Amino acid sequence: MMHYSKWLIDIKNRAALRNACKPPQNSGSYSGESGEDLPDDDNSSRGQPSEKNPKLSNHLWTEGYKIIKKIGEGTFSEVVKTQSLKDGKFYACKTMKQSISSLEQANNLREVQAMKRLSPHANIIQLHELIYDKDSGTVSLICELMEMNIYEFIQGKTVASYVTQDNIHLRTSCKFSKSPLPEHTVKHYMYQLCKSLEHMHSCGIFHRDVKPENILIKQNVLKLGDFGSCRSVYSSPPHTEYISTRWYRAPECLLTDGYYSLKMDIWSAGCVFFEIMSLNPLFPGTNELDQVAKIHDVLGTPDQSVLHKFKQSRAMHFNFPLKKGTGLSRLIPNCPAPALSLLYQMLAYDPDERISADTALRHMYFREIRLSERRSESLQRVGNVDDLDSSLEHLWRPTRLGRTMRGRHTRQTPLSHHLKHAAEPLLRRNLPHYPTELPKVSLVVPQISFPVSTMPTFTVTHRGSLPAITSKKCHPRLAKASVHPDTLSSNSNSIHFIYSYKKHL
Repeated sequence: MMHYSKWLIDIKNRAALRNACKPPQNSGSYSGESGEDLPDDDNSSRGQPSEKNPKLSNHLWTEGYKIIKKIGEGTFSEVVKTQSLKDGKFYACKTMKQSISSLEQANNLREVQAMKRLSPHANIIQLHELIYDKDSGTVSLICELMEMNIYEFIQGKTVASYVTQDNIHLRTSCKFSKSPLPEHTVKHYMYQLCKSLEHMHSCGIFHRDVKPENILIKQNVLKLGDFGSCRSVYSSPPHTEYISTRWYRAPECLLTDGYYSLKMDIWSAGCVFFEIMSLNPLFPGTNELDQVAKIHDVLGTPDQSVLHKFKQSRAMHFNFPLKKGTGLSRLIPNCPAPALSLLYQMLAYDPDERISADTALRHMYFREIRLSERRSESLQRVGNVDDLDSSLEHLWRPTRLGRTMRGRHTRQTPLSHHLKHAAEPLLRRNLPHYPTELPKVSLVVPQISFPVSTMPTFTVTHRGSLPAITSKKCHPRLAKASVHPDTLSSNSNSIHFIYSYKKHL
């Protein structure tokens, strides 16, 4: 049965690749090859993106990609799901609606430059390929495909009641019940979002459009995407005024004429943080005035010293009524204290007092994740050391074998063996063993004894400045000998050794 199931899976995979390799039809019908890619109850153009743009489909086909279905559409781009005709893998293709004049201009696009600079990173969408069509002037970015974005994930937590009748699902009620996400899931997602922002800001880029639709997830892995609005942190203000989505726009973006910085990403991430925990948007304003009013309803009216930091906008005056604000704890009563502390620091009204992405990663709310990362890194280091030891095991075996054989001969006196190692210092015992050991060679020097009677009398002369050494017992005999007087002087440079034996005297 197991072999049959594997065979059936292989058949389906080959069929999918075969269908993907079929040339596109002129009628513009580019539906998916299986019912899983297209919803059965959706008769709109969601599953037929090529009907509106058949030139794009033909151009992608010539580049080795087939359009499967439409994923989404924005103001400046359209995203479709594609399949590679080379390896059968699925990718997300983002096509710009703006016409580009040359390939060099396409490579100089701000989004393309940002993705190249930020990759590779575990929490940044990776650019796989850039496709440029000379005839139409369109640019398509082939990126990695994720499962869904945070907005779709939050909407998926909304559960509706259904009644099943003859395998047909009928919706019987419009009441929805929302189940909150587990705390560890929220913490894991926010930690990855802060890591992506920290990497962006350290590379000199800020996103300017952080929202649930631009935060993608796949198997508990979160990645930040859509860098079409990003800007360099070194660029001087004023920047574009109407940037970012209104619900996630920071106060400095609302109250100034483009005088904002990278701290606006932290404010947007704080709004996303609240939305993941409560499954509801924090500041759903209908316009800019209503947006500011909703911020003041929760956080209260800021001090005049904070408002004076903002360069006043031409369209808005800072005559806000005093409000205390309800606070965030009333909106999320079951929020843990560390999460609430981090949320307040991310939603600080003054951008100078707002927490940075690097500091947020060191917040006590993420303490458990940091500890687990350190443990995994230490285990990985230990694993690398073990692999190195196993690779050198064959070099250490002769040494260990010789040490074991020597230990067998000393087992008769175990007490002396232990005393020997106890006397040695600890560092000496822990020294690394080298692959080879030199054999111990015992040399025996033979001792030759000469008869005393055969030893002749000889004289050895040195050129040193040593004084003459004379024996008191031999002094009367030396006086009778015929020796030149210069050789017995203290300043002489030679030493005469005269051996005489009492047997011959």
